[in-house]
Amino acid sequence: MTPHKAFIALGSNLGQPTDNLLSALQALSEDSRWQLLAYSSLYGSKPMGPQDQPDYVNAVCSVATELTAAELLQALHDIEDAFGRKRVRHWGERTLDLDLLLFGEQQHHSEQLKVPHPGLYERNFVLFPLAEIAPDRILPNGNTVKQQAEALTEDGLDVIICSSDIII
Repeated sequence: MTPHKAFIALGSNLGQPTDNLLSALQALSEDSRWQLLAYSSLYGSKPMGPQDQPDYVNAVCSVATELTAAELLQALHDIEDAFGRKRVRHWGERTLDLDLLLFGEQQHHSEQLKVPHPGLYERNFVLFPLAEIAPDRILPNGNTVKQQAEALTEDGLDVIICSSDIII
């Protein structure tokens, strides 16, 4: 079977968010069910949901896997749980959030699995890190990631750690 290339968004705003993302990248790199291919810089951003929560740290990574999209999503949820993720409120604070953005060329529209991720096209904290590692990737809407990112502003988005300074 040919491995699928998947893109995963990482986010955290509880505890030590930068450390949480670095630890999550380490955990992703050590998992035998996939190969970590690339990861972006870490970006700081304002919360998208309720504003009575701390700012976020975000990144995007890519993996190659022979898992199905549903199996990968479940594995990501298991990692979130291992990091103490509690699902208290929609778009609320979290120790770790791992979202499956893209899975090969596949599209899924079930209650449990939505690929591409529904917020992919509007979220600068997803598109700018994704553009860093896959600028020429064609999205299902026909735009490249870079073109889609250029349609947004970088307002409220700051690089915290450059990818070249991250050692996994």
